[in-house]
Amino acid sequence: MPLFNTVTIRTPESVELEFVLAGVGSRAVALTLDYLCLGVGLTGLTLVYSFLLVRLLAMDTVLTIPSETVQLWITAIAAVLAFFLYIGYFVLFETWWYGQTPGKRYAKIRVIRDDGQPERLPQATLRSLLRPIDDILFIGFFCILLSKTEKRVGDWLAGTLVVQADPATAGEIQVPERSQAIGKDLLGLVDMARLSPDDFATVREFLQRRQAMSPKAKTLVSDQLARRFKDQLGLETLPTEMTTDTFLEALYYAYQEGR
Repeated sequence: MPLFNTVTIRTPESVELEFVLAGVGSRAVALTLDYLCLGVGLTGLTLVYSFLLVRLLAMDTVLTIPSETVQLWITAIAAVLAFFLYIGYFVLFETWWYGQTPGKRYAKIRVIRDDGQPERLPQATLRSLLRPIDDILFIGFFCILLSKTEKRVGDWLAGTLVVQADPATAGEIQVPERSQAIGKDLLGLVDMARLSPDDFATVREFLQRRQAMSPKAKTLVSDQLARRFKDQLGLETLPTEMTTDTFLEALYYAYQEGR
């Protein structure tokens, strides 16, 4: 019996990819570390709140506003800021780090969409807004344990999965010098703004996972992606001496340089 559950996903390019689910233990470690980071931020916010409250209440002889009203407003503002810090922490990190937070990066897990694509802003926002529900009475914990795909409430409604990050594909992608040179040429030929963040994430996902794919699947996906982005950028054709892998590497490099 395998230690971790797996899930097979058919990508939009009709290629089946197998992912290893994160497991409740790894998710618990990640969440604990993230809550420690949040605790530091909330502690700082509390100190600022206390400082401002003491200073403003000390000025009650100067202010025309009753001290009770001042305390109420400062408390309300602090509560709103704490809420946005709690939600924004997960939204910002999972969006910019492609499904990872500091805790998830340490635990080597990440969030993906049900179709295998990287998590983006809408999914990260919905998961974060529903997190308090999952935390109440450990509802999320029991959902993960009882679900075959190990989903909490936020995962079900956002359409996401939490999987193990492949150690072989972690970190930045090394782009060969030849692909970098082609990428620089692309910047002068096409408008990289035609590529959305989701398009870039798709290229990045392929370049990270291609070594784990079978030669047939790798060639199929590479050809389909190259054809799709060639048309999207308005290129008539690719040079015959350029492989589709090289084109995608150049695209990855050009998008980063053009931001």
